[in-house]
Amino acid sequence: MLGRDTMSDNNDVLPWLVIRQDDNGNRYRVGRYATQEEAQKIADGLDSRGHKQLYWVERMGQGARP
Repeated sequence: MLGRDTMSDNNDVLPWLVIRQDDNGNRYRVGRYATQEEAQKIADGLDSRGHKQLYWVERMGQGARP
């Protein structure tokens, strides 16, 4: 069994989240990524599709974007 402080803990390995907010204000985690740059690339790609959803990147443990 893995402990919280192991390298395999997803919070340490994949600390960057891409969050989606739809036009009704519902928020969903799209994915988790190892680097901020990787997460931002995904968020930018999704955002460029022109839908009403809003995408952003945040680090695990940060407060949600308003």
